[in-house]
Amino acid sequence: MSRSLIRLVSIIALIAVVGMLLSGFAAYRIYEQESAVERIALGRAIDVHASQVQDRLTERELLGRVASGLFRTPAVIRADMLQPLRSSIYAFKADFLLASWIVRLKPEEFAAAQAELAKAGFSDTTIRHSDGTPIDPSTLRDPVDVVMDIEPRNAETVALPGRSLDDHPVLGRMFARSLESGKPEASDPLRLGAADGPIGVVLAAPVMTEDASAAVGFITFSYDLSALMLTNDDMSMFSVVLADPRKPDVELLADERGRVTERPAHPNGERPMMVRTMTFGDRDWSLAYYARVSPFVRAQQVAAIVAAIGLALTFIICGLFGYVSNSNVRLRREIEMRIGFERRLTAVIDELNHRVKNILAVIQSIVTRTLRHGSDVDVARELLIGRIHAMSNVVSLLSESQWQGVMLKGLFEARAIPHADRIAVNGPDIAVSARAAQSLSLLFFELASHSDEGLSLVGKHPHIVASWEVKGEGADSVFSFRWEEFNTSEATRRPDSEFGVILLDRVAPEALGGTSKRHFTDLSYVYELTAPMETVVDINERDRTGQISAPLRR
Repeated sequence: MSRSLIRLVSIIALIAVVGMLLSGFAAYRIYEQESAVERIALGRAIDVHASQVQDRLTERELLGRVASGLFRTPAVIRADMLQPLRSSIYAFKADFLLASWIVRLKPEEFAAAQAELAKAGFSDTTIRHSDGTPIDPSTLRDPVDVVMDIEPRNAETVALPGRSLDDHPVLGRMFARSLESGKPEASDPLRLGAADGPIGVVLAAPVMTEDASAAVGFITFSYDLSALMLTNDDMSMFSVVLADPRKPDVELLADERGRVTERPAHPNGERPMMVRTMTFGDRDWSLAYYARVSPFVRAQQVAAIVAAIGLALTFIICGLFGYVSNSNVRLRREIEMRIGFERRLTAVIDELNHRVKNILAVIQSIVTRTLRHGSDVDVARELLIGRIHAMSNVVSLLSESQWQGVMLKGLFEARAIPHADRIAVNGPDIAVSARAAQSLSLLFFELASHSDEGLSLVGKHPHIVASWEVKGEGADSVFSFRWEEFNTSEATRRPDSEFGVILLDRVAPEALGGTSKRHFTDLSYVYELTAPMETVVDINERDRTGQISAPLRR
Protein backbone atom coordinates (compact mmCIF):
# COMPACT_ATOMS: atom_id res chain seq x y z
CA MET A 1 0.00 0.00 0.00
CA SER A 2 1.45 3.33 -1.07
CA ARG A 3 2.09 6.14 1.36
CA SER A 4 -0.51 8.39 -0.27
CA LEU A 5 -3.15 5.68 0.02
CA ILE A 6 -2.27 5.13 3.68
CA ARG A 7 -2.55 8.87 4.30
CA LEU A 8 -5.91 9.00 2.50
CA VAL A 9 -7.27 6.05 4.48
CA SER A 10 -6.05 7.63 7.72
CA ILE A 11 -7.81 10.94 6.95
CA ILE A 12 -11.05 9.17 6.02
CA ALA A 13 -10.84 7.06 9.18
CA LEU A 14 -10.32 10.21 11.27
CA ILE A 15 -13.34 11.88 9.65
CA ALA A 16 -15.40 8.73 10.24
CA VAL A 17 -14.37 8.56 13.91
CA VAL A 18 -15.17 12.25 14.47
CA GLY A 19 -18.50 11.85 12.67
CA MET A 20 -19.43 8.79 14.73
CA LEU A 21 -18.46 10.54 17.96
CA LEU A 22 -20.55 13.60 17.04
CA SER A 23 -23.45 11.38 15.99
CA GLY A 24 -23.21 9.45 19.25
CA PHE A 25 -23.07 12.65 21.32
CA ALA A 26 -26.05 14.12 19.45
CA ALA A 27 -27.99 10.88 19.90
CA TYR A 28 -27.15 10.85 23.63
CA ARG A 29 -28.31 14.44 24.06
CA ILE A 30 -31.48 13.75 22.11
CA TYR A 31 -32.07 10.66 24.23
CA GLU A 32 -31.74 12.66 27.43
CA GLN A 33 -34.01 15.45 26.21
CA GLU A 34 -36.66 13.16 24.75
CA SER A 35 -36.71 10.90 27.81
CA ALA A 36 -37.01 13.94 30.09
CA VAL A 37 -39.83 15.42 27.98
CA GLU A 38 -41.64 12.07 27.83
CA ARG A 39 -41.27 11.55 31.57
CA ILE A 40 -42.59 15.03 32.28
CA ALA A 41 -45.54 14.56 29.91
CA LEU A 42 -46.29 11.15 31.38
CA GLY A 43 -46.01 12.50 34.92
CA ARG A 44 -48.42 15.34 34.14
CA ALA A 45 -50.92 12.96 32.57
CA ILE A 46 -50.69 10.66 35.60
CA ASP A 47 -51.13 13.59 37.99
CA VAL A 48 -54.22 14.74 36.10
CA HIS A 49 -55.69 11.24 36.15
CA ALA A 50 -54.91 10.76 39.85
CA SER A 51 -56.49 14.12 40.65
CA GLN A 52 -59.63 13.21 38.70
CA VAL A 53 -59.88 9.85 40.44
CA GLN A 54 -59.47 11.46 43.85
CA ASP A 55 -62.16 14.03 43.03
CA ARG A 56 -64.46 11.22 41.90
CA LEU A 57 -63.85 9.27 45.11
CA THR A 58 -64.40 12.36 47.24
CA GLU A 59 -67.71 13.03 45.50
CA ARG A 60 -68.88 9.44 46.12
CA GLU A 61 -67.91 9.62 49.76
CA LEU A 62 -69.65 12.97 50.04
CA LEU A 63 -72.77 11.40 48.54
CA GLY A 64 -72.70 8.76 51.27
CA ARG A 65 -72.30 11.37 54.00
CA VAL A 66 -75.10 13.51 52.59
CA ALA A 67 -77.43 10.53 52.19
CA SER A 68 -76.81 9.34 55.74
CA GLY A 69 -77.30 12.84 57.10
CA LEU A 70 -80.82 13.08 55.63
CA PHE A 71 -82.12 10.39 57.97
CA ARG A 72 -83.55 12.23 60.99
CA THR A 73 -86.57 10.17 61.84
CA PRO A 74 -86.94 7.98 64.88
CA ALA A 75 -88.80 5.31 62.84
CA VAL A 76 -86.02 3.54 60.96
CA ILE A 77 -87.55 0.09 60.63
CA ARG A 78 -89.09 0.82 57.29
CA ALA A 79 -88.76 -0.73 53.85
CA ASP A 80 -89.17 2.54 51.97
CA MET A 81 -86.48 4.63 53.66
CA LEU A 82 -84.79 5.35 50.33
CA GLN A 83 -87.98 6.78 48.81
CA PRO A 84 -87.26 10.40 49.78
CA LEU A 85 -83.69 10.03 48.56
CA ARG A 86 -84.29 8.45 45.19
CA SER A 87 -84.59 11.63 43.20
CA SER A 88 -81.79 13.27 45.17
CA ILE A 89 -79.20 10.54 44.84
CA TYR A 90 -79.85 10.09 41.14
CA ALA A 91 -79.49 13.77 40.59
CA PHE A 92 -76.27 13.87 42.59
CA LYS A 93 -74.48 10.87 41.04
CA ALA A 94 -76.03 7.97 39.19
CA ASP A 95 -73.05 5.68 38.53
CA PHE A 96 -73.54 3.40 41.55
CA LEU A 97 -74.70 -0.13 40.90
CA LEU A 98 -76.77 -0.57 44.06
CA ALA A 99 -77.86 1.60 46.96
CA SER A 100 -79.34 -0.01 50.07
CA TRP A 101 -80.74 0.90 53.48
CA ILE A 102 -79.50 -1.41 56.22
CA VAL A 103 -81.00 -1.15 59.66
CA ARG A 104 -79.61 -2.47 62.92
CA LEU A 105 -82.39 -4.80 64.15
CA LYS A 106 -82.76 -6.00 67.71
CA PRO A 107 -84.26 -9.49 68.22
CA GLU A 108 -87.56 -8.02 69.41
CA GLU A 109 -87.83 -5.88 66.23
CA PHE A 110 -87.84 -8.83 63.81
CA ALA A 111 -91.65 -9.01 63.61
CA ALA A 112 -92.00 -5.30 62.83
CA ALA A 113 -89.29 -5.56 60.20
CA GLN A 114 -90.99 -8.54 58.54
CA ALA A 115 -94.27 -6.65 58.46
CA GLU A 116 -92.57 -3.69 56.78
CA LEU A 117 -90.98 -5.94 54.17
CA ALA A 118 -94.35 -7.52 53.42
CA LYS A 119 -95.96 -4.11 53.22
CA ALA A 120 -93.29 -2.99 50.74
CA GLY A 121 -94.14 -5.95 48.51
CA PHE A 122 -91.03 -8.07 48.87
CA SER A 123 -91.70 -11.75 48.35
CA ASP A 124 -89.41 -13.15 51.04
CA THR A 125 -89.92 -11.34 54.33
CA THR A 126 -88.00 -13.74 56.54
CA ILE A 127 -85.06 -12.26 58.42
CA ARG A 128 -82.22 -14.53 57.35
CA HIS A 129 -78.49 -14.88 57.15
CA SER A 130 -76.52 -13.80 54.06
CA ASP A 131 -76.63 -17.38 52.74
CA GLY A 132 -80.48 -17.42 52.99
CA THR A 133 -80.96 -19.50 56.15
CA PRO A 134 -83.51 -18.05 58.65
CA ILE A 135 -82.30 -16.36 61.84
CA ASP A 136 -83.76 -17.43 65.21
CA PRO A 137 -84.21 -14.22 67.27
CA SER A 138 -83.96 -16.14 70.53
CA THR A 139 -80.34 -16.97 69.75
CA LEU A 140 -79.33 -13.32 69.38
CA ARG A 141 -78.04 -11.00 72.03
CA ASP A 142 -76.78 -8.18 69.80
CA PRO A 143 -78.46 -6.29 66.96
CA VAL A 144 -77.94 -7.54 63.42
CA ASP A 145 -77.60 -5.45 60.24
CA VAL A 146 -80.48 -6.32 57.90
CA VAL A 147 -81.19 -4.98 54.38
CA MET A 148 -84.55 -3.21 54.41
CA ASP A 149 -84.60 -1.23 51.15
CA ILE A 150 -82.68 -1.26 47.85
CA GLU A 151 -82.31 0.86 44.75
CA PRO A 152 -82.82 -0.06 42.02
CA ARG A 153 -85.43 -2.75 42.53
CA ASN A 154 -85.26 -5.47 39.88
CA ALA A 155 -85.33 -9.25 39.57
CA GLU A 156 -81.75 -9.53 40.79
CA THR A 157 -82.00 -7.22 43.78
CA VAL A 158 -85.44 -8.01 45.27
CA ALA A 159 -84.00 -11.06 46.98
CA LEU A 160 -81.63 -8.95 49.09
CA PRO A 161 -84.07 -7.31 51.59
CA GLY A 162 -84.38 -9.33 54.77
CA ARG A 163 -80.81 -10.63 54.63
CA SER A 164 -78.37 -9.95 57.44
CA LEU A 165 -74.87 -8.95 56.23
CA ASP A 166 -73.02 -9.24 59.51
CA ASP A 167 -71.80 -12.71 58.62
CA HIS A 168 -70.67 -11.67 55.15
CA PRO A 169 -66.85 -12.17 54.99
CA VAL A 170 -66.20 -8.74 53.47
CA LEU A 171 -69.19 -6.54 54.30
CA GLY A 172 -69.36 -7.69 57.93
CA ARG A 173 -65.87 -6.29 58.59
CA MET A 174 -66.79 -3.07 56.78
CA PHE A 175 -69.86 -2.53 59.06
CA ALA A 176 -67.79 -3.25 62.13
CA ARG A 177 -65.18 -0.64 61.17
CA SER A 178 -67.87 1.92 60.35
CA LEU A 179 -69.57 1.36 63.73
CA GLU A 180 -66.24 1.75 65.49
CA SER A 181 -65.20 4.94 63.67
CA GLY A 182 -68.60 6.49 63.07
CA LYS A 183 -67.42 7.41 59.52
CA PRO A 184 -68.08 6.08 56.03
CA GLU A 185 -66.01 2.98 55.38
CA ALA A 186 -65.11 1.21 52.13
CA SER A 187 -64.98 -2.55 51.76
CA ASP A 188 -62.29 -4.67 50.18
CA PRO A 189 -62.77 -5.39 46.46
CA LEU A 190 -65.43 -8.08 45.97
CA ARG A 191 -67.76 -9.53 43.40
CA LEU A 192 -70.97 -7.52 43.26
CA GLY A 193 -74.15 -9.58 42.84
CA ALA A 194 -73.58 -13.04 41.36
CA ALA A 195 -70.32 -14.97 41.42
CA ASP A 196 -69.48 -13.73 37.95
CA GLY A 197 -70.51 -10.15 38.67
CA PRO A 198 -68.19 -7.18 38.30
CA ILE A 199 -65.49 -6.49 40.85
CA GLY A 200 -66.28 -3.41 42.90
CA VAL A 201 -66.28 -1.82 46.33
CA VAL A 202 -69.08 -0.94 48.76
CA LEU A 203 -69.15 2.31 50.70
CA ALA A 204 -71.12 2.19 53.99
CA ALA A 205 -72.13 5.48 55.63
CA PRO A 206 -73.52 5.11 59.20
CA VAL A 207 -76.88 6.72 60.06
CA MET A 208 -76.64 8.11 63.56
CA THR A 209 -79.29 8.89 66.16
CA GLU A 210 -80.43 12.47 66.76
CA ASP A 211 -77.80 12.91 69.45
CA ALA A 212 -75.18 11.09 67.32
CA SER A 213 -74.57 8.69 70.16
CA ALA A 214 -75.11 5.45 68.23
CA ALA A 215 -75.63 4.14 64.70
CA VAL A 216 -79.12 2.95 63.81
CA GLY A 217 -78.23 1.73 60.33
CA PHE A 218 -76.21 2.27 57.18
CA ILE A 219 -76.63 3.72 53.72
CA THR A 220 -74.47 1.69 51.29
CA PHE A 221 -73.47 2.40 47.70
CA SER A 222 -71.86 -0.25 45.51
CA TYR A 223 -69.49 0.94 42.74
CA ASP A 224 -67.79 -0.86 39.88
CA LEU A 225 -64.01 -0.45 40.19
CA SER A 226 -63.56 0.06 36.46
CA ALA A 227 -65.70 3.19 36.54
CA LEU A 228 -64.53 4.34 39.93
CA MET A 229 -60.74 4.12 39.66
CA LEU A 230 -59.47 2.07 36.74
CA THR A 231 -60.72 3.84 33.63
CA ASN A 232 -58.20 3.01 30.87
CA ASP A 233 -58.41 4.95 27.63
CA ASP A 234 -56.95 3.36 24.50
CA MET A 235 -55.39 6.70 23.59
CA SER A 236 -53.93 7.18 27.04
CA MET A 237 -50.17 7.21 27.60
CA PHE A 238 -50.49 4.77 30.48
CA SER A 239 -52.56 1.97 31.99
CA VAL A 240 -53.62 2.11 35.63
CA VAL A 241 -54.04 -0.78 38.05
CA LEU A 242 -55.21 -1.01 41.64
CA ALA A 243 -53.05 -2.78 44.18
CA ASP A 244 -55.30 -5.39 45.74
CA PRO A 245 -55.36 -4.69 49.52
CA ARG A 246 -56.19 -8.36 50.14
CA LYS A 247 -53.20 -9.76 48.21
CA PRO A 248 -49.99 -7.75 48.01
CA ASP A 249 -48.80 -9.68 44.94
CA VAL A 250 -52.00 -9.14 42.91
CA GLU A 251 -53.15 -6.18 40.82
CA LEU A 252 -56.64 -5.35 39.55
CA LEU A 253 -56.72 -4.29 35.90
CA ALA A 254 -59.64 -3.10 33.77
CA ASP A 255 -59.61 -4.26 30.14
CA GLU A 256 -60.91 -2.35 27.11
CA ARG A 257 -64.49 -3.53 27.85
CA GLY A 258 -64.37 -2.25 31.42
CA ARG A 259 -64.13 -5.72 32.97
CA VAL A 260 -61.83 -5.86 35.98
CA THR A 261 -59.57 -8.89 36.27
CA GLU A 262 -56.74 -9.98 38.51
CA ARG A 263 -53.14 -10.43 37.41
CA PRO A 264 -49.80 -10.95 39.19
CA ALA A 265 -48.12 -7.77 40.30
CA HIS A 266 -45.30 -6.40 38.10
CA PRO A 267 -45.84 -8.64 35.02
CA ASN A 268 -42.64 -9.63 33.21
CA GLY A 269 -40.63 -7.86 35.88
CA GLU A 270 -41.95 -4.48 34.74
CA ARG A 271 -42.08 -1.82 37.41
CA PRO A 272 -44.75 0.92 37.43
CA MET A 273 -43.67 4.39 36.37
CA MET A 274 -45.50 5.99 39.29
CA VAL A 275 -47.67 5.02 42.27
CA ARG A 276 -50.34 7.33 43.63
CA THR A 277 -52.27 6.89 46.90
CA MET A 278 -56.00 7.66 46.94
CA THR A 279 -58.18 8.14 50.04
CA PHE A 280 -61.65 6.63 49.96
CA GLY A 281 -63.85 5.26 52.70
CA ASP A 282 -61.40 6.07 55.50
CA ARG A 283 -58.63 3.95 53.92
CA ASP A 284 -55.79 4.33 51.43
CA TRP A 285 -55.78 2.82 47.95
CA SER A 286 -52.66 2.51 45.79
CA LEU A 287 -52.94 3.14 42.04
CA ALA A 288 -49.95 1.98 39.97
CA TYR A 289 -49.36 3.55 36.55
CA TYR A 290 -47.59 1.63 33.77
CA ALA A 291 -46.50 3.45 30.66
CA ARG A 292 -48.00 1.99 27.47
CA VAL A 293 -44.91 3.11 25.58
CA SER A 294 -41.88 3.52 27.78
CA PRO A 295 -40.47 7.05 27.52
CA PHE A 296 -37.03 5.48 27.44
CA VAL A 297 -37.99 3.28 24.46
CA ARG A 298 -39.38 6.26 22.57
CA ALA A 299 -36.30 8.29 23.46
CA GLN A 300 -34.12 5.40 22.27
CA GLN A 301 -36.01 5.28 18.98
CA VAL A 302 -35.61 9.00 18.39
CA ALA A 303 -31.96 8.84 19.41
CA ALA A 304 -31.43 5.87 17.08
CA ILE A 305 -32.95 7.85 14.20
CA VAL A 306 -30.70 10.82 14.97
CA ALA A 307 -27.67 8.52 15.21
CA ALA A 308 -28.58 6.85 11.93
CA ILE A 309 -28.92 10.23 10.21
CA GLY A 310 -25.60 11.33 11.68
CA LEU A 311 -23.88 8.14 10.58
CA ALA A 312 -25.42 8.42 7.13
CA LEU A 313 -24.14 12.00 6.81
CA THR A 314 -20.75 10.84 8.06
CA PHE A 315 -20.61 8.07 5.49
CA ILE A 316 -21.72 10.47 2.74
CA ILE A 317 -19.02 12.97 3.72
CA CYS A 318 -16.41 10.22 3.94
CA GLY A 319 -17.55 8.87 0.60
CA LEU A 320 -17.39 12.27 -1.09
CA PHE A 321 -14.04 13.05 0.45
CA GLY A 322 -12.74 9.62 -0.47
CA TYR A 323 -14.07 9.95 -4.02
CA VAL A 324 -12.49 13.38 -4.55
CA SER A 325 -9.24 12.34 -2.89
CA ASN A 326 -9.13 9.08 -4.78
CA SER A 327 -9.76 10.94 -8.02
CA ASN A 328 -6.83 13.22 -7.25
CA VAL A 329 -4.65 10.24 -6.36
CA ARG A 330 -5.68 8.44 -9.52
CA LEU A 331 -4.98 11.54 -11.59
CA ARG A 332 -1.55 11.86 -10.03
CA ARG A 333 -0.90 8.18 -10.64
CA GLU A 334 -2.02 8.51 -14.23
CA ILE A 335 0.43 11.35 -14.67
CA GLU A 336 3.18 9.33 -13.00
CA MET A 337 2.30 6.33 -15.13
CA ARG A 338 2.37 8.48 -18.28
CA ILE A 339 5.79 9.81 -17.37
CA GLY A 340 6.98 6.30 -16.50
CA PHE A 341 5.47 4.97 -19.72
CA GLU A 342 7.31 7.57 -21.76
CA ARG A 343 10.55 6.75 -19.97
CA ARG A 344 10.09 3.05 -20.50
CA LEU A 345 9.07 3.62 -24.09
CA THR A 346 12.36 5.40 -24.62
CA ALA A 347 14.18 2.52 -22.95
CA VAL A 348 12.28 0.00 -25.09
CA ILE A 349 13.13 1.90 -28.25
CA ASP A 350 16.78 2.02 -27.23
CA GLU A 351 16.72 -1.70 -26.43
CA LEU A 352 14.96 -2.43 -29.71
CA ASN A 353 17.52 -0.40 -31.62
CA HIS A 354 20.27 -2.32 -29.88
CA ARG A 355 18.69 -5.69 -30.67
CA VAL A 356 17.91 -4.73 -34.29
CA LYS A 357 21.48 -3.58 -34.80
CA ASN A 358 22.74 -6.86 -33.37
CA ILE A 359 20.40 -8.89 -35.58
CA LEU A 360 21.32 -6.85 -38.66
CA ALA A 361 24.99 -7.30 -37.86
CA VAL A 362 24.49 -11.06 -37.52
CA ILE A 363 22.49 -11.20 -40.76
CA GLN A 364 25.15 -9.09 -42.52
CA SER A 365 27.82 -11.50 -41.31
CA ILE A 366 25.71 -14.47 -42.43
CA VAL A 367 25.19 -13.01 -45.89
CA THR A 368 28.82 -12.00 -46.27
CA ARG A 369 30.17 -15.35 -45.17
CA THR A 370 27.60 -17.33 -47.13
CA LEU A 371 27.93 -15.49 -50.43
CA ARG A 372 31.69 -15.34 -50.42
CA HIS A 373 33.56 -15.46 -53.73
CA GLY A 374 33.66 -18.83 -55.34
CA SER A 375 30.70 -20.29 -53.45
CA ASP A 376 28.21 -22.46 -55.20
CA VAL A 377 25.16 -20.27 -55.76
CA ASP A 378 22.57 -22.98 -55.12
CA VAL A 379 24.26 -24.21 -51.95
CA ALA A 380 24.86 -20.65 -50.74
CA ARG A 381 21.24 -19.71 -51.37
CA GLU A 382 20.01 -22.75 -49.46
CA LEU A 383 22.31 -22.05 -46.52
CA LEU A 384 21.44 -18.35 -46.53
CA ILE A 385 17.71 -19.02 -46.46
CA GLY A 386 18.11 -21.64 -43.73
CA ARG A 387 20.30 -19.42 -41.54
CA ILE A 388 17.94 -16.45 -41.90
CA HIS A 389 15.02 -18.80 -41.19
CA ALA A 390 16.77 -19.96 -38.02
CA MET A 391 17.29 -16.36 -36.98
CA SER A 392 13.62 -15.59 -37.73
CA ASN A 393 12.47 -18.57 -35.70
CA VAL A 394 14.46 -17.58 -32.62
CA VAL A 395 13.25 -13.97 -32.91
CA SER A 396 9.64 -15.23 -33.05
CA LEU A 397 10.22 -17.35 -29.97
CA LEU A 398 11.77 -14.42 -28.14
CA SER A 399 8.87 -12.16 -29.12
CA GLU A 400 6.39 -14.67 -27.73
CA SER A 401 8.25 -14.68 -24.40
CA GLN A 402 8.70 -10.88 -24.47
CA TRP A 403 12.44 -11.41 -24.83
CA GLN A 404 12.55 -13.20 -21.50
CA GLY A 405 14.42 -16.11 -23.04
CA VAL A 406 13.59 -19.30 -24.91
CA MET A 407 13.15 -22.86 -23.75
CA LEU A 408 16.11 -24.79 -25.11
CA LYS A 409 14.04 -27.63 -26.58
CA GLY A 410 12.03 -25.08 -28.53
CA LEU A 411 15.08 -24.38 -30.71
CA PHE A 412 14.86 -27.89 -32.19
CA GLU A 413 11.51 -27.35 -33.92
CA ALA A 414 11.22 -28.76 -37.45
CA ARG A 415 10.47 -25.36 -38.97
CA ALA A 416 13.97 -24.07 -38.16
CA ILE A 417 16.20 -27.18 -37.99
CA PRO A 418 16.78 -29.40 -41.04
CA HIS A 419 16.31 -33.15 -40.57
CA ALA A 420 14.63 -32.51 -37.19
CA ASP A 421 12.93 -35.88 -37.41
CA ARG A 422 16.32 -37.61 -37.08
CA ILE A 423 17.38 -35.64 -33.98
CA ALA A 424 16.88 -37.17 -30.54
CA VAL A 425 16.78 -34.39 -27.91
CA ASN A 426 17.78 -35.26 -24.37
CA GLY A 427 18.33 -32.81 -21.53
CA PRO A 428 16.58 -30.50 -19.03
CA ASP A 429 14.37 -27.90 -20.67
CA ILE A 430 16.10 -24.77 -19.37
CA ALA A 431 15.30 -21.19 -20.39
CA VAL A 432 18.32 -19.63 -22.13
CA SER A 433 18.81 -15.91 -22.59
CA ALA A 434 18.06 -14.04 -25.81
CA ARG A 435 21.73 -13.69 -26.73
CA ALA A 436 22.41 -17.36 -26.05
CA ALA A 437 19.26 -18.37 -27.94
CA GLN A 438 20.45 -16.58 -31.10
CA SER A 439 23.89 -18.21 -30.98
CA LEU A 440 22.53 -21.68 -30.18
CA SER A 441 19.87 -21.45 -32.89
CA LEU A 442 22.52 -20.73 -35.56
CA LEU A 443 24.76 -23.39 -34.03
CA PHE A 444 22.04 -26.07 -34.21
CA PHE A 445 21.20 -25.08 -37.78
CA GLU A 446 24.83 -25.32 -38.89
CA LEU A 447 25.24 -28.72 -37.26
CA ALA A 448 21.99 -30.08 -38.73
CA SER A 449 22.49 -28.60 -42.21
CA HIS A 450 25.89 -30.27 -42.64
CA SER A 451 24.74 -33.74 -41.58
CA ASP A 452 24.99 -36.44 -44.27
CA GLU A 453 22.36 -36.13 -47.03
CA GLY A 454 23.68 -39.10 -49.02
CA LEU A 455 24.25 -42.69 -48.10
CA SER A 456 25.98 -43.51 -44.88
CA LEU A 457 28.62 -46.15 -44.30
CA VAL A 458 25.98 -48.79 -43.85
CA GLY A 459 23.42 -47.42 -46.30
CA LYS A 460 21.38 -45.48 -43.76
CA HIS A 461 21.03 -41.81 -42.86
CA PRO A 462 22.85 -40.71 -39.72
CA HIS A 463 21.02 -40.76 -36.41
CA ILE A 464 21.62 -37.57 -34.41
CA VAL A 465 21.57 -37.20 -30.62
CA ALA A 466 21.57 -33.69 -29.11
CA SER A 467 22.06 -33.85 -25.35
CA TRP A 468 23.01 -31.43 -22.63
CA GLU A 469 23.28 -31.27 -18.88
CA VAL A 470 24.02 -28.82 -16.10
CA LYS A 471 26.89 -29.70 -13.81
CA GLY A 472 27.51 -28.10 -10.45
CA GLU A 473 25.37 -25.66 -8.46
CA GLY A 474 25.11 -21.92 -8.03
CA ALA A 475 27.72 -19.70 -9.60
CA ASP A 476 29.94 -22.68 -10.44
CA SER A 477 27.34 -24.48 -12.54
CA VAL A 478 28.40 -25.36 -16.09
CA PHE A 479 26.33 -25.97 -19.22
CA SER A 480 27.64 -28.93 -21.22
CA PHE A 481 26.26 -29.60 -24.74
CA ARG A 482 27.04 -32.57 -26.96
CA TRP A 483 26.03 -33.11 -30.61
CA GLU A 484 26.74 -36.57 -31.98
CA GLU A 485 25.89 -37.82 -35.47
CA PHE A 486 25.99 -41.63 -35.53
CA ASN A 487 26.40 -43.75 -38.65
CA THR A 488 28.58 -41.15 -40.39
CA SER A 489 32.23 -40.46 -41.06
CA GLU A 490 34.52 -37.75 -42.27
CA ALA A 491 34.15 -39.15 -45.80
CA THR A 492 30.37 -39.17 -45.93
CA ARG A 493 29.57 -35.99 -43.95
CA ARG A 494 29.38 -32.68 -45.81
CA PRO A 495 32.38 -30.56 -44.84
CA ASP A 496 31.63 -27.58 -42.63
CA SER A 497 31.51 -24.29 -44.48
CA GLU A 498 33.78 -21.43 -43.66
CA PHE A 499 30.99 -19.67 -41.83
CA GLY A 500 30.12 -22.87 -40.04
CA VAL A 501 33.67 -23.42 -38.86
CA ILE A 502 33.88 -19.86 -37.60
CA LEU A 503 30.48 -20.21 -35.85
CA LEU A 504 31.28 -23.60 -34.31
CA ASP A 505 34.81 -22.89 -33.21
CA ARG A 506 34.80 -19.18 -32.36
CA VAL A 507 31.52 -17.24 -32.52
CA ALA A 508 29.29 -19.55 -30.44
CA PRO A 509 31.88 -20.34 -27.75
CA GLU A 510 32.86 -16.67 -27.41
CA ALA A 511 29.22 -15.57 -27.25
CA LEU A 512 28.60 -18.00 -24.39
CA GLY A 513 31.99 -17.47 -22.76
CA GLY A 514 32.95 -21.13 -23.13
CA THR A 515 34.93 -23.56 -25.23
CA SER A 516 34.13 -26.06 -27.97
CA LYS A 517 35.64 -28.94 -29.82
CA ARG A 518 34.62 -31.20 -32.70
CA HIS A 519 35.98 -34.52 -33.87
CA PHE A 520 35.15 -37.83 -35.57
CA THR A 521 34.99 -41.21 -33.90
CA ASP A 522 34.81 -44.56 -35.61
CA LEU A 523 31.06 -44.26 -36.13
CA SER A 524 30.08 -40.66 -35.35
CA TYR A 525 30.75 -37.00 -35.63
CA VAL A 526 30.88 -35.20 -32.26
CA TYR A 527 30.60 -31.52 -31.38
CA GLU A 528 30.92 -30.47 -27.72
CA LEU A 529 30.32 -27.06 -26.19
CA THR A 530 30.94 -26.10 -22.58
CA ALA A 531 29.95 -22.72 -21.08
CA PRO A 532 29.13 -21.21 -17.68
CA MET A 533 25.42 -21.31 -16.84
CA GLU A 534 25.43 -17.64 -15.86
CA THR A 535 26.14 -16.66 -19.49
CA VAL A 536 23.71 -19.21 -20.92
CA VAL A 537 20.90 -18.02 -18.69
CA ASP A 538 22.10 -14.38 -18.22
CA ILE A 539 19.87 -13.33 -15.28
CA ASN A 540 20.86 -9.67 -15.63
CA GLU A 541 19.63 -9.52 -19.21
CA ARG A 542 16.39 -11.25 -18.25
CA ASP A 543 15.73 -8.88 -15.37
CA ARG A 544 16.41 -5.84 -17.49
CA THR A 545 14.15 -7.11 -20.26
CA GLY A 546 11.47 -8.07 -17.76
CA GLN A 547 11.42 -4.59 -16.23
CA ILE A 548 10.98 -3.04 -19.65
CA SER A 549 8.32 -5.47 -20.89
CA ALA A 550 6.37 -5.75 -17.62
CA PRO A 551 3.03 -3.85 -17.54
CA LEU A 552 2.93 -0.57 -15.67
CA ARG A 553 1.69 -0.89 -12.11
CA ARG A 554 -1.19 1.35 -11.14
